[in-house]
Amino acid sequence: MEITLKRADFERMVEHARAQLPHEACGLIAGVEEQGVRQIKKVYLLTNLDASAEHFSLSPQEQLAAIKDMRALQIKPLGNWHSHPQSPSRPSEEDKRLAYDYQASYLILSLEDEQHPVLNSFHIEEGVSSREELRILD
Repeated sequence: MEITLKRADFERMVEHARAQLPHEACGLIAGVEEQGVRQIKKVYLLTNLDASAEHFSLSPQEQLAAIKDMRALQIKPLGNWHSHPQSPSRPSEEDKRLAYDYQASYLILSLEDEQHPVLNSFHIEEGVSSREELRILD
């Protein structure tokens, strides 16, 4: 699976993740899927109810509002994203265990190197993760 993301959305994610430090930031991604390419049209910046540096829980109210917005925009949920404040951009064991939707893309933004944030996308199924091709478009 190939994923495309606008640079402006990537920068919004980084800004949100930095503002949430030392905790993980999180959100949803939505867009369209055509011929094996998922085009992220909108990134949702949600609240991490856990306020933790090692895990996150999305706000149910914010999730519902995001889904309503997706319907209004005629785009579909493609997955979620969260940050890793102190670790690499790869799924943790907890991330794999909690990845219930094998159709979703899971984006992980690492702030381990504060000056050079790293974003990767993953497919996770039955506890096994594989990297998806992610292109950030100018």
